[in-house]
Amino acid sequence: MGGNARTTEFLKECLSDSLIKLMKTKSVDRITVSEIAKMASVGRTTYFRNFKAKNELISFKLVKLWERWAEENALEIRDDFSLTNTSAFFFFNYSIRELLVLIYQRERQSAVYDAFQTVLYPKHDADPAACYKGKFYAYALFGLLDEWIQRGFLESPEEMIRISGSISVR
Repeated sequence: MGGNARTTEFLKECLSDSLIKLMKTKSVDRITVSEIAKMASVGRTTYFRNFKAKNELISFKLVKLWERWAEENALEIRDDFSLTNTSAFFFFNYSIRELLVLIYQRERQSAVYDAFQTVLYPKHDADPAACYKGKFYAYALFGLLDEWIQRGFLESPEEMIRISGSISVR
């Protein structure tokens, strides 16, 4: 790939989009790297230079979608647990619910969690208390999202915000 960062990001997203398109017709395990690369109009080397596993393509796409959504919705602080971020979390995931359902149908839930962890919480070099707090809330919110997806998004984002706000740790 060797190009600039924007070109690299574009090609990575092309690969991600290709996998997602292929996921609509076959299981991820049956999709080959060659198929993904061909559909993205890149060589297999481009895939291997940027990704180790197909789940990374899914996580990459989810992170990109989150970044765009957060920018469009003027979300200023994106990496801390707060009521604003909880609300944004539910509205964002509701906006991509068809993709999330597809990911779950293909049993790739861990890619959702990996993407979520990447964009919302402190890295391991942060203060230990911040790391533990981040993991606690990450798993809690992911648990709510997981149940919401499995229930077919029956509740509205507003209802999910209310439900999450009513849960207390005793």
